[in-house]
Amino acid sequence: MTPAPRTPGRGDSPKIRIALISLTYLFFAAFVFLPLALVFAQAFQKGWQYYRESITEPFALEALKLTLLTTAIVVPLNAFFGMSAAWAVTKFHFKGKTVLKTLLDLPFAVSPVIAGLIFVLLLGSRTPLGSWLGERGITIIFSTPGIIIATLFVTFPFVARELIPLMEAQGREEEEAALTLGAGGWQIVRKITLPNIRWGLLYGMILCAARSIGEFGAVSVVSGHIRGLTNTIPLHVEILYSEYNYTASFAVSSILVFLALLTVILKGSMEKAYLKTNPQSAKNHEH
Repeated sequence: MTPAPRTPGRGDSPKIRIALISLTYLFFAAFVFLPLALVFAQAFQKGWQYYRESITEPFALEALKLTLLTTAIVVPLNAFFGMSAAWAVTKFHFKGKTVLKTLLDLPFAVSPVIAGLIFVLLLGSRTPLGSWLGERGITIIFSTPGIIIATLFVTFPFVARELIPLMEAQGREEEEAALTLGAGGWQIVRKITLPNIRWGLLYGMILCAARSIGEFGAVSVVSGHIRGLTNTIPLHVEILYSEYNYTASFAVSSILVFLALLTVILKGSMEKAYLKTNPQSAKNHEH
């Protein structure tokens, strides 16, 4: 008789299972929970009053506003661009598709600092395009638009890379059937495509938001570090730390920790909602 297929995780040695689980928790404790605990310990080293003053002083608030503004602009744009790229890759056959899929990973491969330098070389005030824009009163580098553009580039792949495998697995049958029945392009997207990819889209947007909030390298190059104008939270933390104002830097860093925790909570809530609406996926998740 052919032996029954072995279910992963069933029948394994209890010692191996306990050792692997313990190692995983130990890793998280050493490299995630302990550093986060130290951040809050340093943030409150001088008491609650100093902590509150550090996170509510004008430069910190302006940095928070700029960070949230950048994220609010970048995430919807990357959702649109990511959906467009995923649609082009999965729904059409054309020469250069493999090249396009490779280019989607370019922001992952290029150092964020190099990405920032590229935009300075393209849009700086001494470049042909930058000077042309400057003559018309448009400043990109060392201003908010430069920060948004650099963050867009760095975070672009997150939505597209979440949607491409999902849309490839779903195929094109439903859209083609709707097209033969007379449905228009927008109707197909709104009634078929979006409902099928909504969880992947939301997950990609959450990842995009998390990276936008914490982006440092590319933003550091294009921002100019102008306090109250072009400093995001990570840049403000770096300035405080460079000035040996350690407690204030950790206090402002705790804002990033809170935003990261909010991202994790949203991700967990999404996964629970997805498993509730997809019972088969919930069974696979349990196994």
